[in-house]
Amino acid sequence: MPRLLPREGALPATLTLQQALEEAEARSPVIIAARAAVQAAEARISQAGYRANPELSVEVENFAGSGELSGFKGTETTVAVSQRLDMGGRRSARIGVAKAELAVQQLRLAIARANLARDVRAQFAAAASARDRLQLAIENEERARDLARIAGELVDAGREPPLRALRARTAAAQAVAELEAARAEERAARAVLASLFGVSTPPDSVTGALLDLQPRTIDPAQSLDVRLADTERLRAEATLRQEQVARRLDPAVGLGIRHIRETGDVALVGGLSMPIPAFDRNRGNIEAAEADVRAAEANRAGALASASVRTRNAIGNVEAAAARVKALEHAAVPEAAEALRLARLSYQAGKASLLELLDAQDAYAAAQTALIEARTAEALATAELGRVSAQ
Repeated sequence: MPRLLPREGALPATLTLQQALEEAEARSPVIIAARAAVQAAEARISQAGYRANPELSVEVENFAGSGELSGFKGTETTVAVSQRLDMGGRRSARIGVAKAELAVQQLRLAIARANLARDVRAQFAAAASARDRLQLAIENEERARDLARIAGELVDAGREPPLRALRARTAAAQAVAELEAARAEERAARAVLASLFGVSTPPDSVTGALLDLQPRTIDPAQSLDVRLADTERLRAEATLRQEQVARRLDPAVGLGIRHIRETGDVALVGGLSMPIPAFDRNRGNIEAAEADVRAAEANRAGALASASVRTRNAIGNVEAAAARVKALEHAAVPEAAEALRLARLSYQAGKASLLELLDAQDAYAAAQTALIEARTAEALATAELGRVSAQ
C-alpha cells in the first residue's frame, strides 16, 4: 500500500482560487489523514476475509508412570490438526462490517474535501478582501496627504483658516494609521490561508475571481452529511448482525495420527468440539448494537433536517449578497465617486469647504468598503452553498 505524503515546496508567489484549491488538496494534512483512514479500512476488508487459523496439537500420554508405564515404554503420541468451522456466518458478518466501515471512511474523506474547499474559498475571499482594503487604504492615504498639502497652501494664501489645515493633517494621520492596520491585516489573511495547506510561508499575493461555483439544484437528502448518516446506520446494522452471529456455536473438527510406542502401531484419531453457552451468550453486545442502530436512525433524521435548513439559508444568503453587490457596483459606488469628483472640483474652485470635501471622501471610502464587504459576503455564502451541495 503506497504511503501518502503531502506535496512539499513553496506555494506559487501569486495564488488564484483554483490554484489554492488544488494546492490544498495536495498539501492538507487533514486530507492526507482522511485518505490514510480509507486505506486502513480497505486493509481491514482484506483481513476480515481470512478464516481462523488451524491449530496444531501434540499430546503425549502414558509416560513416567509406574510398572509397565514407567519411563517411555508405554508412550502414546498424538499429533493432530483442528479447524474451527465457520458455520454461523462469522466471516461474512466481519466482511460486512469492514465494507460498511470503508463506505463511512470514503464519505468522511469526501466531507473533509468539501470542508477544506469551503474553508479555502472563505479564506481566499478574506485574503482578497484584505488585499482590496489595503489598496483602498493606500488610495485614501494618498488623497488625504494630497488634501493636507492643498489645505496648507490655501492657509498660506489666506483662503482657509489654520483650523482647516489642522483638520486635514489630522485626517492624513488617521489615514496613515489605517494604512498600517490594513497592511497587517493583509499579511495575516495570507498567513491564515497558507495554514490551510499545512505550510508556514504564505504566497506573496492572491489574485483572480472570488467565485468559481455556479448555482445548482440541491437535494438535501443527497448531501454528504445525510449520506454519511445513512452509511453510519448501515454500519450499525452490520455490527448488530455481527454480534447476533457471534452468539452462534461454531464447532471445531480435528484429525490426527496416534503412535503407540509399545507396539509400534499407528492409527488415525478424529475429534469434534463445541463451545457450551453456559454463561456468555453475547446478550449485552447485541443490546448495545441495537441501541447504536436506533441512535444512527435518529442521527440520520437530524442530519436531514440540518441539511434542509442549511440549504435554504445558503441559497438565500447567496441571492441576498449578489443583489447587494449589484446595487453597490451599479449605483452606490459610482455615485459616491462622482460626488467626490465634483466636491474636489468645487473645493479647488473655492465653492466648497474643506469639510464638505472630507465628507465626500469619507462617503466614497465607505461605499468602497461596503462593496468589498458585500463581495466577501457573496464569496462566503457561495462557499457555504458549495459545501452544502457537495455530493
